Amino acid sequence: MQKSVGELDQARPRLPAGRKSELAAFVGAEGEVTVAALADRFKVSSDTIRRDLDQLDADGVLIRTHGGAVSLNSHPRADTGVDVRSRLQTTAKEKIGATAAKLVRDESVVLFNAGTTALSAARHLHDQRGLTVVTNNLRIPAELSPQVCRDLWVVGGAVRLSAQATLGPLAFRAPGQVNEINIRCDLAIIGVGAVSLDAGYSTSNLDEAVMMADMMHRATKVAVLADSSKFGRSLFAQIAVLGAADYFVTDAPPPAELASALAEHDVQILTPDEDA
Repeated sequence: MQKSVGELDQARPRLPAGRKSELAAFVGAEGEVTVAALADRFKVSSDTIRRDLDQLDADGVLIRTHGGAVSLNSHPRADTGVDVRSRLQTTAKEKIGATAAKLVRDESVVLFNAGTTALSAARHLHDQRGLTVVTNNLRIPAELSPQVCRDLWVVGGAVRLSAQATLGPLAFRAPGQVNEINIRCDLAIIGVGAVSLDAGYSTSNLDEAVMMADMMHRATKVAVLADSSKFGRSLFAQIAVLGAADYFVTDAPPPAELASALAEHDVQILTPDEDA
């Protein structure tokens, strides 16, 4: 019995290069996939898939994770570690960070939340001097130059290891005193997980949302940071309404409806082509 072209095609062993191309396309379409699922789909061993993923990661095509892979443009799950998050939307985050850093003035008090977009802003602090920095982002201290930062305070209590961040109150108490010492900052730089008309700014972790809202409340000015992949999305915990920000820093102009809502709340939209 003569086989069809399709049957002959399926019967032929796939070349590794062809499989890797299809694998990369599949991960890109799905966003996040396990090794087991890929092995079943491509009818090869898990070890073969792991080698393919390692190579594709080395080539910068996708991000290898424990047990699978994620697309470079995927929306990370709530439990995705900071090492993976730091490799998502990297170009956008660099642009946002550079733009946000221009808002920071010499001798000011600046508050950064946890997250890779806020971290990018801290990395772009080069020319400023005499800053007092307050953060729950455990990666920021290693990124700040002593020439830029006069004082550095890490707030919070419990450490969330996957996020490399602390979670807890923004509280300071003098020895022997019960009452909290109130702190204020000139600018809060807050990276968020999602931005939408209805939900405002939101994130996936409730404790983080509480802490971020407190950071915004203590700031004279607030800059919210979000790349364009977060437009029109909402996550579990609302941080604040759209009008709680003074600046919305992003890598591309928001959709017209969102841009109009931000403008109605007097939120200035800053993109890499529009310096503050």
